[in-house]
Amino acid sequence: QVQLVESGGGLVQAGGSLRLSCEASGRTISGYTINWFRQAPGQEREFVATHRWSRSSTYYTDYAESVKGRFTISRDYAKNAVYLQMNSLKPEDTAVYYCAAKSGQYSDRQYEYLYWGQGTQVTVSS
Repeated sequence: QVQLVESGGGLVQAGGSLRLSCEASGRTISGYTINWFRQAPGQEREFVATHRWSRSSTYYTDYAESVKGRFTISRDYAKNAVYLQMNSLKPEDTAVYYCAAKSGQYSDRQYEYLYWGQGTQVTVSS
């Protein structure tokens, strides 16, 4: 079992920055793909970024088009944690942000991510 806890959300003005943390416990997330998702009020949950494991044991990153060039996902293996650095924030980035884990390779099927955090609220004011 993997437990995930997000933190770092808050209220920020447009153009500002936040760094979200996703701390894992229960077991190491080495060999897991970790994604960030977000859900705005009245909207479906959407993919934001992935730090994905590959069969060569190399990790790759990828991003939703809407956040490319502004958000950066990273992993601290020693701390068993994944981070999302968010710069140049826009009001449309306002949402609850979730991290989720899946053993092995990336999947675009959210239901394959068995472990989810409780979410952290990000609010960007204009």
